[in-house]
Amino acid sequence: MIRIKICCISSPEEAQMAIRYGASALGLVGRMPSGPGIISDKAIFSIAKIVPPGISSFLLTSETSADKIVAHHQATFTNTIQLVDAVPAGTYAEIRRAIPTIKLVQVIHVLSEASVTEALSVAQEVDALLLDSGNPNLAVKELGGTGRTHNWDISKDIVRQSPVPVYLAGGIHPNNIREAIDRVGPFGIDLCSGVRTQQQLDEQKLARLFAAIGR
Repeated sequence: MIRIKICCISSPEEAQMAIRYGASALGLVGRMPSGPGIISDKAIFSIAKIVPPGISSFLLTSETSADKIVAHHQATFTNTIQLVDAVPAGTYAEIRRAIPTIKLVQVIHVLSEASVTEALSVAQEVDALLLDSGNPNLAVKELGGTGRTHNWDISKDIVRQSPVPVYLAGGIHPNNIREAIDRVGPFGIDLCSGVRTQQQLDEQKLARLFAAIGR
């Protein structure tokens, strides 16, 4: 069964709505250089503590040093950390020493065929990959929430070779989720803007999304 992660959750009410419709993971966006859905660490903590067992709570952090990533997690206490930017060698091991039970998900921004090499080089060190459509090379980094799709053929290649589960993100919505699943074959789908209207989680779009995958 395809896993659905609803990102940019901004309140306990949005979390409960997403779970009610069938989300298996929630994304909680910490401070970022750009993009939607940013909430305070206090708000992330308040949402994460009501997430029931069996549902993953993802802290999206733009920090890149192990000590700052650990400190960010200690302010929020999610059960998963989503690293939206590349981190230096040794960082994953340092995080795991500090938080042995944490799940680590590394975002790969799919820009070119070089993204395949990047993804496979870190896959052995994390619990999952998440393929998105940002651009960390810009003066103001785009680290997610762009609403754009990327080259799904590259993503399919990463899914085929990855030793760990892979989520697909970037520009996915109720009208193209079935195509995304069929073309790429990911473990899970991650959505933010595709199920929102005026930045608010849209119950009708959620219903259409889950109906499109037969739930």
